[in-house]
Amino acid sequence: MITSVFKKSTPLNYSLVVILMLFFFLLYQFQEIIWLESLLLIIQKAFIFLLLVGTLFITNFICKKNGLTKDSTYTVFFFFLYLLFFPSLFDNLKIIVANSFLLLALRRLLSLQSLKESKEKIFDASLWILLASMIQPWCVLFMFLVFMSVLFHVSNDYRNWVLPFIALMVVVIGFMVYATFQAVTVEEFWSNKLYVDLSLAYYTNNYQNWAFAIFMTVTLFMVIIMLSSYSSKPQLLHSSYIKMITFFVIAMTVFFISPDKNNDLLLFAFAPLAMMGTNTLEVFQQQLKQELILGVLIVCSLFTFFTQL
Repeated sequence: MITSVFKKSTPLNYSLVVILMLFFFLLYQFQEIIWLESLLLIIQKAFIFLLLVGTLFITNFICKKNGLTKDSTYTVFFFFLYLLFFPSLFDNLKIIVANSFLLLALRRLLSLQSLKESKEKIFDASLWILLASMIQPWCVLFMFLVFMSVLFHVSNDYRNWVLPFIALMVVVIGFMVYATFQAVTVEEFWSNKLYVDLSLAYYTNNYQNWAFAIFMTVTLFMVIIMLSSYSSKPQLLHSSYIKMITFFVIAMTVFFISPDKNNDLLLFAFAPLAMMGTNTLEVFQQQLKQELILGVLIVCSLFTFFTQL
C-alpha cells in the first residue's frame, strides 16, 4: 500500500511529502511558542522550512536528472524520513545552508559527465564547497570529489586542475573582506573548528543515542545493498554512482572527525542515502519486501522523532 502511493511521480505525491514535513516541522517547533513573539524568528523558521523543501527537491532532481533512480517519489520520501531521525535539524540553519551548498556542488559535478561547460561546472562546484567550508570547516574534504570528477572526465586539460584553486582565492578574498569589517583574525575564526575529534560522547540524552544507532543500522543495510547491486547498474552510470558513494563516505568522515560533533551533521549524508534507499526498493522487486523495508523505516523514524520531542 505504501509503495503503491510513492511509486508514481506526481504533483500530488510531492505535495503529500511536503505536507507531512510541514506537519512534523510545526509539531517540533510548537514545543515552545516563544518564537511566535518575534517576527525575525518567524521569518527564520519559515526560511528553514523552505530551505529544507528546496533541499528535498534538489536531491530528487540530482537523482532523476542523472538517471540514478527511476521515476518515483521514493527519493524525497526517504529524505523526509531521515529528517525525522534527528528533529533538532529543524532548528539548525547553518548545517542546512551548508548542506544546500554541497548539493549544488554535487549537481554540477554529476553533470560534468556531459562534458559541456566543464570549466564553469568545476569552478562552481569548488566555490559551493568552499562556501560550505566557511560554515562547517571539515566540508573542505568534499574538494576531493572535485578533483576525482576532473580525473574521471576532463583530466587532459591542465586548466581544469587549476580552477579549484582560483575558486579558493575568490573565497579567501571574500573572507578577508569579511574579517576586516568584523574585526576578527583568521586564528579567531578557525579556533576550535579545524581539528580532528573522534569522540562520540556528545549525546545529551539516551534518545539521541538510540536515534544514531538505529540510523546507522539502516545506513549499513542500504550501503550493503547499494554495493552489492553496483555491478548490475548501466556502465554509463558507474562514474555517477561512484561520485554519490564517495560523497556519502566524505559526509560520514566529516561527521566522525568534526570537533563540534552532533547528529545534525549526518544531514550531509542524507542525499546519497535517499538515492540508496530508492535503489534498495528497486533491487527488491517483490512488493511485500518493499512494503516491509518502508514500513520498518517509517516506524523507526517516528519512534526516534517522538522520543526526542
